[in-house]
Amino acid sequence: MARNKQPFTDKDPHSPGELARVFYLGVKAVRRQQRGKSIKAIENEIDHIREQAQAREDARRNKRGR
Repeated sequence: MARNKQPFTDKDPHSPGELARVFYLGVKAVRRQQRGKSIKAIENEIDHIREQAQAREDARRNKRGR
């Protein structure tokens, strides 16, 4: 059964779970950066989460507009 990912607010396409993941990855990236390690993979994962959320919200808006 697929989860129904509702946006956290009307102005933000991210669900609460996605917001938590992005926050966690951001903290993880800062800690890695302070140790002098690459954060490119973490940045890519955050971008992927944001793209999925935006695509889902765009599809929802297009569905409502019909």
